Amino acid sequence: MAEKIEKLIPDTSVIVEGILSSRISSKEIEVDTIIIHEAVLAELEHQANEGKSIGYLGLDEIEKLRKMSDDRLNITFAGTRPRASEIKYASLGEVDALIRQIAYEEDAVLMTADNVQAKVGDAKGIKTMLVEKHAKVKKLKLESFFDDITMSVHLRENCYPTAKKGRPGKWKFEKIRDSLIKKKEIEDISSEIIEEAESALNGFVEIERKGSTIVQLGKYRIVITRPPFSDGWEITAVRPVKQLSLKEYDISEKLLKRLSEQAEGILIAGSPGMGKSTFAAALTRYYAEQGKIVKTVEAPRDLVLPEIVTQYAISHGSSQEIHDILLLSRPDYTLFDEMRNKEDFSLYADLRLSGIGLAGVIHATAPVDAIQRFVGKIELGVIPHIIDTVIFIKDGKVNSVLSLQMEVKVPSGMTEADLARPIVTVTDFETSKLKYELYSYGEETVVVPVTEQAGKTPVLKLLEDPVKRYFQMYADEVDVEVVSTNKAIVRVPDYAMAGIIGKGGKHIDEIEKELGLSIDIQELPTENYSGKRKGRKKKGKKRR
Repeated sequence: MAEKIEKLIPDTSVIVEGILSSRISSKEIEVDTIIIHEAVLAELEHQANEGKSIGYLGLDEIEKLRKMSDDRLNITFAGTRPRASEIKYASLGEVDALIRQIAYEEDAVLMTADNVQAKVGDAKGIKTMLVEKHAKVKKLKLESFFDDITMSVHLRENCYPTAKKGRPGKWKFEKIRDSLIKKKEIEDISSEIIEEAESALNGFVEIERKGSTIVQLGKYRIVITRPPFSDGWEITAVRPVKQLSLKEYDISEKLLKRLSEQAEGILIAGSPGMGKSTFAAALTRYYAEQGKIVKTVEAPRDLVLPEIVTQYAISHGSSQEIHDILLLSRPDYTLFDEMRNKEDFSLYADLRLSGIGLAGVIHATAPVDAIQRFVGKIELGVIPHIIDTVIFIKDGKVNSVLSLQMEVKVPSGMTEADLARPIVTVTDFETSKLKYELYSYGEETVVVPVTEQAGKTPVLKLLEDPVKRYFQMYADEVDVEVVSTNKAIVRVPDYAMAGIIGKGGKHIDEIEKELGLSIDIQELPTENYSGKRKGRKKKGKKRR
């Protein structure tokens, strides 16, 4: 049986969510008179003028109620229009106070979806009806455009609806309906999305700006744009097609060990649509399954994660608030999805230097581009301390992994010892092969690729054997790379380095004079060293 109410005054929260017209239509309640305060109209008008969707939603709801009025239902407007200051401070309760006052004076039922409004109304002795948000998302028109393999749907007024179907790295863009989508239809879909996001427990409006709205509704991340920001109404809705575990990525034991034991400064990079967030979610679930405390920083919160993982929305807070919360709560791991502006990069660096283990998601078309995006935003010498591993995702798979560290050396391709400087070396994580060097050159920070010298001249090849034989007097295993006619890189096991260099570098100076080459002594990677250590009789000058 329908609940009968003589006088009912809805507040802004009820009007925006379309609850009142819905309950009257479904005959859940019977109302003789609906009183709408002028303050509600003023607040909705202000929001609509600001280009916010909730303003238009509220005005549409009032229009619905007005059309429903008949002999049995009377709709009136009461109260005085609030001052500009009261509208400006509506979020502080000024408009709510005006609505409560008229409910008290009219001895009417105050209908609200705001817990605070309901509690204040009860405290003042006002008859209050609190409408709870529903937990289950209803079937949306938007969902009819999705099927099991749809990654994203793209709706634009006066165009055919289209969708990306497949999986990251292997998808196709296709038309999904033979009829054009008109402005009225796309406006209705937008209104339904925002109304549901306002009323559903698993939905929220992440960002509301003049001309654009970002909504997270269940598993859907939805971006709505409209004039004047865009030249027409447009909706882009994205959802994860599949959840993967970390084991399904077929990563090496070496990388798994790094992720498990040394996840201090990881960047997950890749082009849009390549599966970065899918991998990030898999990594987050992996840490959660290990019994670790995991939190995320997102804008918007669109990752589908276990309930045990706390997801923070930086768009609803500030960098300082995120910084303070994470330092006080001390999670084992934190995922930053995703970094876009200088403030995000600064927050990532600050959290890393504070000792928090971080994995950050970043757009990049090549592995080294992820590092280059930090150049100029963060001091060069700090970069290896905030980033130790770059995981590049392509076509939904781990394409390559880079490792960073700081060294003081002569840049590759240069031979003069006085050119030595601090250099950030970027190596292939799996093979330890040098790929890039970052260093200051004049007033600029440069990123220089280090490539193998393909097609070495016969002279350089001939030089390698005698140099290798010479250093075999000091070490059993020697790797020689002659990079020019006056420079060679010699890699030997750690135990032999001190003897070759000598006290104050005197011995290596003598070797360079004897060979007529500049020698760069480096440690032979442990994976390339068998561990054997045989004594050899040394010839030539005595070591010092």
